Amino acid sequence: MAVQHAPDQLVGILRDTVVALVRRDGHDLSARQLGVFLTVYLSEGPHTVRGLAAALNVSKPAITRALDRLGELDLARRKTDPQDRRSVLVQRTVKGSAFLRDIRGVMVEADATARTAVAPALPANTESAARRAG
Repeated sequence: MAVQHAPDQLVGILRDTVVALVRRDGHDLSARQLGVFLTVYLSEGPHTVRGLAAALNVSKPAITRALDRLGELDLARRKTDPQDRRSVLVQRTVKGSAFLRDIRGVMVEADATARTAVAPALPANTESAARRAG
């Protein structure tokens, strides 16, 4: 069963996630770099510069600049396509997979915080009835 969030809750989760990532001693990615990173890690590959540009509706030079930064941080790497040497494939890295795991953890914490902030307190009689029933 999917959990429903109000739009403001989703924005709050995004904010809490971004703030937590900014506060850490680690990678500080722009929105575009994070978008490219998440596209590479959350969608099936193989990924090419051309394909990422089309998927994100941005220019190939913008993807190249984002990949330059991701490469510097070892979050993604580029490799010449052995079947078409004119094409460049974008590959995941171990460090990038670990970073994605970190992002997931931060988002889970932000989601839990959002849920407890909006969860209405049960009336005392409902709370005790729930304890008796379960």
